Amino acid sequence: MTKVTVLVAVYNASAFLSDCLDSLLNQTLRDIQVICIDDCSTDRSLEILQDYAQRDNRIEVIRLNENHGQAYARNEGLKMAKGQYVCFLDADDWFDKDSLELAVKEFDKEGIDAVLFDVSMDYHDHSEIYPLPAFEYIDGQEAFRMSLTWQIHGVYMVRTAIHQQFPYDTTCRLFSDDNTTRLHFLNAQRVGRCKGIYHYRQHESSMTHQVSVRRFDYLKANESMKSMLLEQKVSRDILSLYENHRWLNLVGVYMFYFVHGRELKEDERKWGLSELHRTWQTIDRMLLDKKTVSKLGYMPMPLWGLFRMEEWLYFTLRGLLGKNY
Repeated sequence: MTKVTVLVAVYNASAFLSDCLDSLLNQTLRDIQVICIDDCSTDRSLEILQDYAQRDNRIEVIRLNENHGQAYARNEGLKMAKGQYVCFLDADDWFDKDSLELAVKEFDKEGIDAVLFDVSMDYHDHSEIYPLPAFEYIDGQEAFRMSLTWQIHGVYMVRTAIHQQFPYDTTCRLFSDDNTTRLHFLNAQRVGRCKGIYHYRQHESSMTHQVSVRRFDYLKANESMKSMLLEQKVSRDILSLYENHRWLNLVGVYMFYFVHGRELKEDERKWGLSELHRTWQTIDRMLLDKKTVSKLGYMPMPLWGLFRMEEWLYFTLRGLLGKNY
């Protein structure tokens, strides 16, 4: 059995694709399967992938006839995974040469089902290491909790059996990948960490940095995650924890609407407000923490109109006090 399968979803990444693939072919761990899924690129990406596949039979290429997004593309690759463990590498990112080997070694420890990489956030003029808390391993439920507040990130290797049980959530093109990560953590006995470095190339042109109506998809992705937790019949404690997370995100997305709403088209602005309203209606207030809902801006309010007035007051005061959005 192959040791590791690496999923590489590719869409118009020709400028950086060689760096990505070279970092995989130069790994100290040689027993790898690299599945590259071209998501209907319009640049030279497919040509580059095919050239690499001809040179190294560890690389397999899938060509999609329509653009479906990263989650769908990765799932197509996951169906062909032969590795004992699975991880992803975005087409514009790269690994240090010993990253996969260091991750695999951690699985030898009892109960380890997922292993976090160290992550370097690489900008054009400097790099920053994502600060993780000091631990050798944590249990799966604790990893789930820590992921909600980004104490730990979502760049990791996981046992293939867990990943195939919980493939990537395709609810939204953006934001749904967090759901998959959290399900993997929740269903892991223990989550470890290694010193292998994943280099995450930072782009200011990334969709998460843009003013886009797609930002409201975060609410739908959160709703999808709650549905999956209910299907798994998780404890009330976990469900409450996530509903509080959903409530905080609702206020956060409302802040985006308050600050940037006028930069959207009128129909987009109306749709975004309707998504905020719908999400506000679906929150289970019985699960919300009293400390959270006692603060201005976070009180649920009995009526939608009152909640909107509260948010207007809250964000206006934040602006007057010079708080950054």
